[in-house]
Amino acid sequence: MIRSHMKFSNLQIVALGYFCVILMGTLLLLLPISTKNGTTSVLEALFTAVSASCVTGLVVQDTGTHWTIFGQIVILILIQIGGLGFMTISLSFLLLMRRRIGLRYREVMVESINSTQIGGIIRLTRKILWGTLIFETLGAVLLAIRFVPQFGLGKGLYFSVFHAISAFCNAGFDLFGGYQSIVAYADDALVNMTLMGLITIGGLGFLVWDDILQKKLRVHHYRLQTKIVLSTSLVLTFGGGLLLLLMERNNLSIGMNTSEKIWTSLFQSCTARTAGFNSVDPAAMTGGSKLLMMLLMFIGGSPGSTAGGIKTTTFIVILMYTLAGVRHEKGANIFGRRLGQEELHKAIYVFFVNLTFVLLGSLAICCVQEIDMTDVLFEAFSAMGTVGITTGITRDLVPLSQCILIFLMYCGRVGSISFAVALMERKATPPVTLPVEKITIG
Repeated sequence: MIRSHMKFSNLQIVALGYFCVILMGTLLLLLPISTKNGTTSVLEALFTAVSASCVTGLVVQDTGTHWTIFGQIVILILIQIGGLGFMTISLSFLLLMRRRIGLRYREVMVESINSTQIGGIIRLTRKILWGTLIFETLGAVLLAIRFVPQFGLGKGLYFSVFHAISAFCNAGFDLFGGYQSIVAYADDALVNMTLMGLITIGGLGFLVWDDILQKKLRVHHYRLQTKIVLSTSLVLTFGGGLLLLLMERNNLSIGMNTSEKIWTSLFQSCTARTAGFNSVDPAAMTGGSKLLMMLLMFIGGSPGSTAGGIKTTTFIVILMYTLAGVRHEKGANIFGRRLGQEELHKAIYVFFVNLTFVLLGSLAICCVQEIDMTDVLFEAFSAMGTVGITTGITRDLVPLSQCILIFLMYCGRVGSISFAVALMERKATPPVTLPVEKITIG
């Protein structure tokens, strides 16, 4: 595909690649062998394929009861492709066949995983593949300790592998049925810790993995991005968990023991960062908790990871420049380094394009259907952040509203900026710049 379409830019190839994966997934899910009743609509198959390949987790049909083993495996493959990126999968096959990797392939791979340099990209790809295999296998083994005694050897192992891959890829698909996710395991330390560990590792980003692997525990030698990602992830997860614990103390936490309160709060804070599982009913949460969940979904994970959202680095760049502006400082500094203006410009683009898509998508759904605005916003933030947590309105949406969510999920995975650039990218730049005129701000 890359050789025959050299006129396409790298971003356009990435966007087209995800489109092709979605199309193939939709066709496979339309086969009679994919559903237990033998039939499914085109929109249901398309929505599921988009949700799986964009590692979101929103569903219009229950994964455990509507789809057969074949259909579930198709979904699982789409999740794995979406989590690692179709270019990583494509490149892995070329490496297995010992094919020569051309410069264009390397350039597109750099774009696909948000790397900053083309040198060493093949070595990094191998690390990504091995790291994914190790973490998903370890997660499956830990989950099997709980699921095999409960479901038997065959089903228990299948459930363990499915949910390990779903968690590591930050997808949030589950097989427990009844749209209940892992509510039955809300107080299970093993299941909670395993899923949270997989979600966190998958959401840190492949570049952070590489940095930690090279420098081990020498934290002061880590790259600036690694320091920002680790510290921000830590604060968001535990800070979000603490706030959820406080806001739900007179609501969902009533009747729970102390350990269950802590696990549910931490788990929801962690999974809101684009994973999509839930151990409590999001629809029953307080308004404050829903608002916090939306903020966490909007921020998401980190660049070059299996997670979505505007990314932790985007959030920190805007935050630090805002603080610098309040202090009348000329530049924004963090961890003994100064953040560049180019990063600020891109962060602002990402922030406002994502926010605009969410708000316009929410308004469009409200124009189509009469649904509570909070639930619609929650759904839109979940789709754009490729999270998958829902208050339960997904399966009640009419076809046009579902199509709006499909668009948001696709943009969220490809990247809103990447999607816009892929459609409107111009090779030529204007030969002159316009004169500057000052305006009043604030």
